[in-house]
Amino acid sequence: MVKVTFKGHPISLLGNEVKAGDQAPGFTVLANDLSEVTLADSNGKVRLISVIPSIDTGVCDQQTRKFNEEASQIDNVQVITISADLPFAQKRWCAASGLEHVKVYSDHRDLSFAEAYGVHMKELRLLARSVFVIDSQDKVTYVEYVNEGTDHPNYEKAIEAAKAAK
Repeated sequence: MVKVTFKGHPISLLGNEVKAGDQAPGFTVLANDLSEVTLADSNGKVRLISVIPSIDTGVCDQQTRKFNEEASQIDNVQVITISADLPFAQKRWCAASGLEHVKVYSDHRDLSFAEAYGVHMKELRLLARSVFVIDSQDKVTYVEYVNEGTDHPNYEKAIEAAKAAK
């Protein structure tokens, strides 16, 4: 079982822990226009899924920018950011970010992703900071549940995992 803290306080994670080697669980999240997006919508690509508590915080903003600037330059890799922010807040951030191809999706409606990947922070109804790399065959090849929710993930390891995935 994954143990995380947020600002030093222990947090209960709800949902199913995902490990490297697992088949990637399906999920449904919302795009900024409220349309549904599923894992199957990106079939055939390597996905680097960057999970953040809230796009309106410094670490989450930096994490979203770093993965989109670095990993989006790797052939056949799609960078996806998921949070429980409302789609409207995400849309505002995307417009102000200056990132042209950023994909930021909301799990606010039913926490489908959070439950499927074990990142639902019960006490906060936010998603725990984490990173998942899923190959083009929907196999999970890399997982990082960040131990302290206000810390950065290991960008280098995640980007290397995305490069290595087929």
